[in-house]
Amino acid sequence: MSVNQYRSQLNNKRKQRVEAEKKAGEFRTKESKKRAEAAAARAAASKTTTASTAKSKLGEATRKDKDAATAGKDAGRWQSKASTYAREESAIQLKLSRAEKTAADTIERDRKRQEQQTRRLSAGLEAALMSKPSQTLRELRAPKPEKLRLLILGASSEGDIRVGREQKRIRAAVESALHRDRIEFDVRPAATAADLLDGISRFRPHVVHFSGHSDEGFLEFEKDLDERHTGIDVRAGAFARAIQATDTPPLLVLLNSCNSASQIDDLVAKVVPFAIGMADAIEDADAINYAAQFYAAVANGQSINAAHLSGQAALELAGLNGADLPTLASAPDVDPRLTILVEATRQTSFD
Repeated sequence: MSVNQYRSQLNNKRKQRVEAEKKAGEFRTKESKKRAEAAAARAAASKTTTASTAKSKLGEATRKDKDAATAGKDAGRWQSKASTYAREESAIQLKLSRAEKTAADTIERDRKRQEQQTRRLSAGLEAALMSKPSQTLRELRAPKPEKLRLLILGASSEGDIRVGREQKRIRAAVESALHRDRIEFDVRPAATAADLLDGISRFRPHVVHFSGHSDEGFLEFEKDLDERHTGIDVRAGAFARAIQATDTPPLLVLLNSCNSASQIDDLVAKVVPFAIGMADAIEDADAINYAAQFYAAVANGQSINAAHLSGQAALELAGLNGADLPTLASAPDVDPRLTILVEATRQTSFD
């Protein structure tokens, strides 16, 4: 859950606690008032010389005592609610503090990664100035007249992420694009680690897309089970080595999962020219919208960088909060602004 969501929860819980405390105070005031009125009625009964008046005053005192008791119970009930809200408020505050620390750590990691990227680019530019212009960027393998192959892996062993919806939106976005006939899918909605290896070696994808749970050091795949279950954590290093276990490694890896941006620097340094990850926890709607627009732009002949920016813009235009989470990284000797996966006049793939 994001920092903004925790803050919203905290504000709502604080309002509930304040309202409950206000209600408890009102009923305590009512209780005191009714007890004072009961005492006054009993005093009046003791002073009167008329039996009927005394009886009436004592009856009034009894009613006031009952009203006071009811108000006291109501005050206790609201005070109990206020105490519960206060405990929940404290728990949310603790989660918010942790989320803020995680966000601050993520910002610092992004800053360091940006510094590293800048240093790599500077080193590449310096090397380019000392070489021929044709050697400035890596010369990727010549394109062949075949479809761009997109391997989509989705894992949600507990059923808490809408990976099926994401895969449906990606396919629909591509099928509505200009060059829909130039993209081939291998979609695996309950992906296991074996699916990863099989997809890499048999399908030989140009793009590997993963959606599911992840963190800074792992991706969660499913087990080969029919019932809901706890998935299996695959370490980022093992995932990278699986991507490398082919004579035709992919061009791009897109990790559409929480806190995965911390893995992409290693991927572009050792495995693929381009990688995309998420800088923090990302909501389903944000992840789905980004992915759909990214692949729509790719299928419309846009560069990797333009498709990435288009995906971010889609989140902003939809009023979603995660536009700054998708993070693009590239090796120092390639340029995402110049790399087009599907060209307007011919399909480009890099086998």
